[in-house]
Amino acid sequence: MKRLFALLLVLVLGATISTTALYAQDPPADNGDSTAQVDPEAETDPAATPEAAPEEETGADVETVDAETEKVTFYQQIKKYYIDGGWEFMTFVLVCLILGLAVAIERIITLSLATINTKKLLTKIEEHVRANDIAGAHELCKATPGPTAEVLGEGLRRVGGGLDAVEKAIVSNGSVQMGLLEKGLVWLALFIALAPMLGFMGTVIGMISAFDAIEAAGDIRPSDVAGGIKVALLTTVFGLITAIILQIFYNLITNKVDSLSNKMEDATISMIDILLDNGHNNKGKKA
Repeated sequence: MKRLFALLLVLVLGATISTTALYAQDPPADNGDSTAQVDPEAETDPAATPEAAPEEETGADVETVDAETEKVTFYQQIKKYYIDGGWEFMTFVLVCLILGLAVAIERIITLSLATINTKKLLTKIEEHVRANDIAGAHELCKATPGPTAEVLGEGLRRVGGGLDAVEKAIVSNGSVQMGLLEKGLVWLALFIALAPMLGFMGTVIGMISAFDAIEAAGDIRPSDVAGGIKVALLTTVFGLITAIILQIFYNLITNKVDSLSNKMEDATISMIDILLDNGHNNKGKKA
């Protein structure tokens, strides 16, 4: 599963970078080739062209421009800004976004699969404990996926050593399960911090280019500094957008981890109460 996920991530990343590079290198298409050719005879013959024709052509041209403007989609606009901001540098920000989303999606799927109905599981465990079938309760936990069942199963495995041994096993295994639940969050936090840093670096590079243009021209003209300032602003915007998106996913994941942690703690306390209520003491025997 992990290898498949990694392969899919590499394919998506490669396709995105290749497509971006292709769009960046393609020259702009000349949309006026078909309308630029004019019949010379029609130009020299005044009778062939009515006086109202220029006005009609002008109106048609305006309608064509408006239609082309309306056809610009959100994706095309983002792509244009991406290329204008310097696709070579903006690719690093895009990589942070793709990798961060990959980690976030993997964590969300894993945590969703780890969520179980703890009340139902505790009810079945209580039935086995009442029947003095500790082995059956342990097998039930082994057959149930998720960190909560894993911790409860480890505690039931130590019932023979008394409740103190059960609590120690629960605490030890609980720490391991919490580490597994928080796996990958450090990388997500790295991409959240790295994306705006890359954006600010683009800002600095763009401003340096703008000042270089001013120094070369010997005068401050908008046409000389507009390009560098535009690069600076676009890289900053894309870096901040990436950080905001990943921060939302990070908060959702941490909230899910906290919820699973609380349910796991409540389940372990309930299981110890079940053992006490059914006569299991610190010596590992029923009273």
